[in-house]
Amino acid sequence: METHFNQPQRQSPIGVFVIFFESVFQVLKATWPIILVTLLKAKPGAVFYSFLVFLGVVVFLGIYSFLKYRNFTFYIDDANDEFVIYDGIINKTKTTIQLHKIQQVNIKQSLIQRIIGVYALDIDTAGSENKEGNIKAISHELAVALKSKLLENERKVTDEVVVEEAKTESSVPFLKINLLSLLKIGITSDYVKSIGLILTFFFTAYENLHQAGAEDMINTEKIEGFVDQNSVWYSALVFVLLMFTVIFVINIARTLIKFFNYTVSQQKGSFVLSYGLINTKSTILKPEKVQITKVSQNYFQKKLNVLEIKIRQALSSEKHEKKAIIEIPGCNAHERDEILKLLFKELPQKGTMMQPNFRKLLFSVFLLIVVPLTGYWLLGTYADETLFDFINLAFVYVIFVFAILFFGFRNYRLFINSRHIIKQSGAWDIDNEIIPIEKIQAITTSQLFWHKSLNIGSLTLHTAGGNATFHLGQFDKINAYVNLWLYEIETSDSNWM
Repeated sequence: METHFNQPQRQSPIGVFVIFFESVFQVLKATWPIILVTLLKAKPGAVFYSFLVFLGVVVFLGIYSFLKYRNFTFYIDDANDEFVIYDGIINKTKTTIQLHKIQQVNIKQSLIQRIIGVYALDIDTAGSENKEGNIKAISHELAVALKSKLLENERKVTDEVVVEEAKTESSVPFLKINLLSLLKIGITSDYVKSIGLILTFFFTAYENLHQAGAEDMINTEKIEGFVDQNSVWYSALVFVLLMFTVIFVINIARTLIKFFNYTVSQQKGSFVLSYGLINTKSTILKPEKVQITKVSQNYFQKKLNVLEIKIRQALSSEKHEKKAIIEIPGCNAHERDEILKLLFKELPQKGTMMQPNFRKLLFSVFLLIVVPLTGYWLLGTYADETLFDFINLAFVYVIFVFAILFFGFRNYRLFINSRHIIKQSGAWDIDNEIIPIEKIQAITTSQLFWHKSLNIGSLTLHTAGGNATFHLGQFDKINAYVNLWLYEIETSDSNWM
């Protein structure tokens, strides 16, 4: 069926249910501690009145969802080459997105949308963060046709081209991440992120329960009794083992849910990436819009022959940095090389190596070891002598932090060839950030006055996908490369936007 996008279009009628369920979920997410306390501690009469309040909220959200659906329309303004969205209930808004600024169009499907049988369409731009659109409920055929129309290189296309691109949407993938590779990634990555999630969850839950007057639901006496009955080291070991068990479970679950059935296929010079178990996502990646490509691998991943690739596109704002990053998990070395060849039309090689001055390590040791230890000694000497009872922990801290700083310094390098700059960094996860020279927008060099006699300084490469900084390298060599890069950028005819 032919679709005329120059006429106002509505979402699917059952999109009302998508808006309704998402609104209910947001309310439950914000009020679950109060609801939990009410169910567990409130009297029967209070529970009844609470149910009436909840029922009123549900009715209100139903009316809100219907009005939200009725007032949402979208169309393509062919005369001005713009995508226009009308939205709002009381305050009506008009969002206008210039077609040439559209960087990425993603087709998504949450669990609710999968049950109902509709898809969502997200539009990301390289401009202001306000100029983005989200359509919550349209059919798959309409989503594919609209996606192809919005991403056309030529502004005016025929219906036959749209139909052809819609057919090639389901092309045969050249890369598919299997379940075993995802399991390997799940147990070898994101430890710090998982610890942060666990701590954030517990602190948030405790704070919400405290505000609701139900902190006594957390039985701290059993925890204190366990610590009293056992040694501090044994209790700490049990805590660490329990923490790592939870981390492994969270990492594996998050990786499988997010990247399940990850496939990469080619479509007219672009990549089509599809993945997701509960919330499915399909996005197009254009190699010419890639700014920075980061390849990460730690010791365990190297032994298991898996790695991670993160691709940065142009940012609309720092707030949207995560949205501009595309992740490809669980690749092996051969698949990594194939992806890099498709992105850069060649395999980037590590050319001339630039090392940092040893003062970078000394400054880090001073900042992260000497200063904290000095503060610890001063507090223990003049404020509370019992702090010296934890001297063993201070010793462990010094060894751990120094090991991280040393290996981080040893891996900190800048590699330069005729077309690419590769920054290597990391103590455990070794990151290699690949930056094509023609994608550099600006270059900043800096040198502290006491570094002039030492001939050391810092370099920052600015791209539309973020910055890359190399600290305390040989400054005359940095300046020589900067002059060469600026000349190459000025004479380049690359059109990556």
